Amino acid sequence: MNSKRKLTVAVTGLNNTDNPGPGIPVIRALRESEEFDVRIIGMAYENLEPGIYMHNLVDKTYRVPYPSEGSDVLVNRILEISKNEKLDVLIPNFDAELRAFMKSRETLAKAGIHTFLPELEIFEERSKNNLPEFGKKYDVKVPAGKPVTNLDELRDIKEDFDYPVVLKGKFYDAYIASNFDQASMYFHKISAKWGLPVIIQEYIRGTEVNVVALGDGYGNTIGAVPMRKLYITDKGKAWAGITLDDERMLDLTCRIIKSTRWRGGMELELIRSDDDEFYLIEINPRIPAWVYLAVGAGQNLPEAMVKLALGMNVKPYTDYKKGIIFVRYSFDLITDINEFEKLSISGIL
Repeated sequence: MNSKRKLTVAVTGLNNTDNPGPGIPVIRALRESEEFDVRIIGMAYENLEPGIYMHNLVDKTYRVPYPSEGSDVLVNRILEISKNEKLDVLIPNFDAELRAFMKSRETLAKAGIHTFLPELEIFEERSKNNLPEFGKKYDVKVPAGKPVTNLDELRDIKEDFDYPVVLKGKFYDAYIASNFDQASMYFHKISAKWGLPVIIQEYIRGTEVNVVALGDGYGNTIGAVPMRKLYITDKGKAWAGITLDDERMLDLTCRIIKSTRWRGGMELELIRSDDDEFYLIEINPRIPAWVYLAVGAGQNLPEAMVKLALGMNVKPYTDYKKGIIFVRYSFDLITDINEFEKLSISGIL
């Protein structure tokens, strides 16, 4: 007899491509839960997100409108879906959609849809625009940074920065520019995709390392696993990585979670500089796409986040396996044109 608690969980981020969303690894983690029997409702923005057609992982998929169409439009679509599916938990996995769901937390809760997301104030504090101020406030080393909105401002960065510099989009994308011509090209590329401002960040020489973590909203770290990328794609995404035994990275993570009272999943992107200092270059305010490495190392953070969303008591993880490696791979998923047409026409598969 199955004594697991049945849950219906909605998950976004089904784009499991060369720039993967976190949705599929989050779903894999929930499928391995020892406490929940999950029914997964996929939320797709595009008709060709691979997760839509992974029927062993996703039970049913709905098309949803882009956050750019308006928070109310997106949230109302979720509420409409929940009337049919009785959603228990919603796990959004894209930075661009988080603000809409954070602002609508109470509306979703009244409809029985639980979330576990950061508070809006701290979400804004850690944005790329505000990262230098974040560093000062919480005593964390952060590269110098500056938002720019036009080419004149970009030209003037030479007064504050030496090349190379890093150019970043509001939500995603980062490029290293060695001179103004490169910086100008990347400025246009990023602004066309993600809008303005584009963030200029001081380039720190060293090794990039990352931490996936989960905070309970009261300053406690429920879990944290550090890793180093072993293979990086041309989009800067980890295609292979290894868990690290590094107390300093864990201490820094716990300190940030404690001082900010972080609520929800996060990814810290750090540079270990050539002189062995850690610089925080980004806080991604949600579970990252490599979270399944943490599951493989003994910390099922998506399961713990669902428990927190439901108000359950969660014991913090105290350990994880060191030297565990993940390697991503791609394979050809075969489906029928009828499925594609069904989703395109009705918005449901």
